[in-house]
Amino acid sequence: MSSAQSAWDRNKVLGIINALKHKPGALMPILHGIQDEIGYVPEDAVPLMAEALNLSRAEVHGVITFYHHFRTTPPGRHKLEICRAEACQAVGANQLVAHAKKTLGVDFHETTSDGAISLEQVFCLGNCACSPSIMVDGEVVGEVTTEALDAIVDSLRTRQ
Repeated sequence: MSSAQSAWDRNKVLGIINALKHKPGALMPILHGIQDEIGYVPEDAVPLMAEALNLSRAEVHGVITFYHHFRTTPPGRHKLEICRAEACQAVGANQLVAHAKKTLGVDFHETTSDGAISLEQVFCLGNCACSPSIMVDGEVVGEVTTEALDAIVDSLRTRQ
């Protein structure tokens, strides 16, 4: 058993698959169920879903990789999402993105080497009047500068 496989509960994943496999269009509810329960969709779970739904592994993998929402690696302890919508871009979100990627040493959908922060992109937080905006562990923060982002990152790294 690989270390990636041992990090997730196979029985929990099978329970989600079995509970939802009879729904129309079951793959999406199953993927959401797995990610909601364990935080990501383990690559080793792809064959389990494919077999239960009579799909090829490639079909399941294609859906997972098409939707940016789904992760195939465990998330960090904290999630930092940067808004990429037009209003945020107009006031510096692209520079904020570049700064975040450089500061954290990761790209979107990756987690820092210390496991503290996962960087994600989102396409509108509904906080356009206070752009650029980010979401930190579900809390929206507006008018974020690179200095403010640095302070947030420092705070997240010290929090468990």
